Amino acid sequence: MMVAPTLLDDVVHALRSIDDLELDRDVPAGPFCTYRVGGPLAVVATAHAPDAAVALAQVLAAHSIPRLALGNGSNLLVADGGFAGVAIRLAGSLSDIEIDAATPTRMTAGAAALLPRAARASVAAGLSGFEWAVGVPGTIGGAVRMNAGGHGSDMAASVRSIDHLDLATGIRTERSADELDFAYRHSNLGADDLVLAATLDLETGDREAGEQTLREIVSWRRSNQPGGANAGSVFTNPDGDSAGRLIDESGAKGHRIGSAEVSTKHANFIQADDGGSADDVMALMRHLVDLVDARHGVRLHAETRLVGFTEDDVAHVQSGEPS
Repeated sequence: MMVAPTLLDDVVHALRSIDDLELDRDVPAGPFCTYRVGGPLAVVATAHAPDAAVALAQVLAAHSIPRLALGNGSNLLVADGGFAGVAIRLAGSLSDIEIDAATPTRMTAGAAALLPRAARASVAAGLSGFEWAVGVPGTIGGAVRMNAGGHGSDMAASVRSIDHLDLATGIRTERSADELDFAYRHSNLGADDLVLAATLDLETGDREAGEQTLREIVSWRRSNQPGGANAGSVFTNPDGDSAGRLIDESGAKGHRIGSAEVSTKHANFIQADDGGSADDVMALMRHLVDLVDARHGVRLHAETRLVGFTEDDVAHVQSGEPS
């Protein structure tokens, strides 16, 4: 979507009057996502408090302009051409984590809270059920949106409700977990849905046992998954199978297109070189989809959020069943 410079200037002018809102213009996407690649973001608006986020949403609702919720960017790829609208980040009090005094097994975490920090906070409070999140480098908000999970659990297992902001209307409401249509790596939250916080129902646990579980998960992740510039698993697992196995058995480990390479440690990870190209990552994703389809007759589905790419690119890598 093309955005007239005058419209963008008008939106920025309106946003500058909002307290606790930080604005940046024309900044590269790389520092805001774990692939560390991607083109320029026209505007980055960082809300440090819920009221700032609501005021931001109300301005955006009054203008027809693209918007993008960033989170920690751990499941995001922005094309080299960039994003012409307003990218939204949450910070400040929107990263707070609190245990409910009246219901000690209930924890509320701001959308900007990192999952490893929330996992450790839950264990420190003597709670169980969220340890799995210690190895996931995302935020609470992003995790709710995609129903992130691992080690036999996911967000759907503990989310009670969310503090929800509609970017199309500027209206803030509470939504129950039943309203989110959770499924494997899925919720019904879309581009205009911004999570401000999530309330989790956990269980009473043993702190020492919980800390041991945290150590085991971190150790497993370090042993089995690569570090560096990547966004975790690229493709969802087909029913009854593993995307990593299918890619590995197709002989694609270590395969490279430009600045992007299939990890030699885990075939469902793509590594991006320093100063690399998001378009190279997309080209490699397309290649893997075609390769696995040709070798195994399975069409993979990319779980990565793809911004700024052509409709053909997105359809090509997400045409498989999301499982």
